[in-house]
Amino acid sequence: MSKGIRETNFNFSGQVGFYRGKVRDVYIFPDKLAVVASDRISAFDVVLPKPIPYKGQVLNQIAYHFLDATKKVVPNWVLSSPDPNVTIGHRCEPFKVEMVIRGYLAGHAWRTYRSGKRELCGVTLPEGLNENDPLPFPIITPTTKADEGHDEDISKADILAKGIVSPGDYEQLEVYTQALFAEGSKMANEKGLILVDTKYEFGKRGGQILLIDEIHTPDSSRYFYAEGYQERQKRGEAQKQLSKEFVRQWLISNGFQGLDGQKIPEMSDEIITDISDRYIELYENITGKKFVKQNLEDVEDRIKNSIISNI
Repeated sequence: MSKGIRETNFNFSGQVGFYRGKVRDVYIFPDKLAVVASDRISAFDVVLPKPIPYKGQVLNQIAYHFLDATKKVVPNWVLSSPDPNVTIGHRCEPFKVEMVIRGYLAGHAWRTYRSGKRELCGVTLPEGLNENDPLPFPIITPTTKADEGHDEDISKADILAKGIVSPGDYEQLEVYTQALFAEGSKMANEKGLILVDTKYEFGKRGGQILLIDEIHTPDSSRYFYAEGYQERQKRGEAQKQLSKEFVRQWLISNGFQGLDGQKIPEMSDEIITDISDRYIELYENITGKKFVKQNLEDVEDRIKNSIISNI
């Protein structure tokens, strides 16, 4: 089995900072960022111990595909993608919230609903819904953007009351979020998929709000297969999906939800290969393109040189 990219540790001329996120290594320059999508995988806000080969390439290439396709809908941070694992773009001041939008009752929203709660981030949910049912209309359920630890659900009212985002900027974030979700849903539908829920992150550059980070990848989004969706719902069966939820479910079934004292289960080669294959499956389904595995030999030199040539 091919080894994945666990992390990178470069030091570039002109570099003024570095940030290692759950998945990405971010090299900071005065007016640009060079973002390396590693093969790390996180769930329940915990980075799992082993990388997933080709996951970073999948994420970077899907994100670039959608950022390029939606740049006329919402302006974004991207300048170029000079390597399958690298995106270079404008440096922005990020908003301290993530804009989560949901068209269906799934994942965290379903777990909250199943517990008996009928309000999520200040949004009231109707009675009588089942798991994976469509919501009456897409709802925005923001979370805080934590530098460390867990992101937390937060309502629009609390965001404004705490001054996390100004009223005018937040209104624009909502407009952009709905527009991106509508476009993403349309593009998914054209490929026989349903965009169930996703998240967007935004930042400011020179007073302009830009879409930043990744969009519509399996790390940030959940997809169902459209074919057979209605029949599975009627029978109360689990939906066939393309997302990271299957990783969460595997962890849950092995006694791990990121809580104190819980031990991450052993990731066998079989599990790692299965996760890698599922990421590639999503790439091919959502983009309609054949995935071409990049050579993972000397991958760090390849990535480093691509950044040096384009920063």
